[in-house]
Amino acid sequence: MVHAQFDPAARQALAVKAVEAKTRKNLSWEQIAEASGLSVAFTTAAVLGQHALPEGPAEAVAELLDLDAEAVMLLQTIPTRGSIPGSVPTDPTIYRFYEMLQVYGTTLKALVHEQFGDGIISAINFKLDVKKVADPEGGERAVITLDGKYLPTKPF
Repeated sequence: MVHAQFDPAARQALAVKAVEAKTRKNLSWEQIAEASGLSVAFTTAAVLGQHALPEGPAEAVAELLDLDAEAVMLLQTIPTRGSIPGSVPTDPTIYRFYEMLQVYGTTLKALVHEQFGDGIISAINFKLDVKKVADPEGGERAVITLDGKYLPTKPF
């Protein structure tokens, strides 16, 4: 049976335990995702409490991280989503994403609506990818791909 969480505290506590185990075992998110059989972005979000894992992947992740049966159950529950509290984020990396949306949010909205019409980009039917690429001017660049299904507004 599918269960949903009411209070995110249990999933947050599990995320802390899972990250501690990941660190202690010197594992990468890629290695955890390989064990789950799912994408690195989805698996990472699930372990951090933002998605539910199917039973098999939940068992595989828990086994890899030496987590108990309660963790397997919690990894399968539909979470109360939202990893950023209500105020402006203070973590520099998260803040930069916030800043990008503050600066380019209306531009993204205008361009999406011009090309697709009135609607939204799904965060459920969604793919995320992060790649490190060489910068021709020196150093490295982060290429982040947000790939969501477009859902048009339907008058009723």
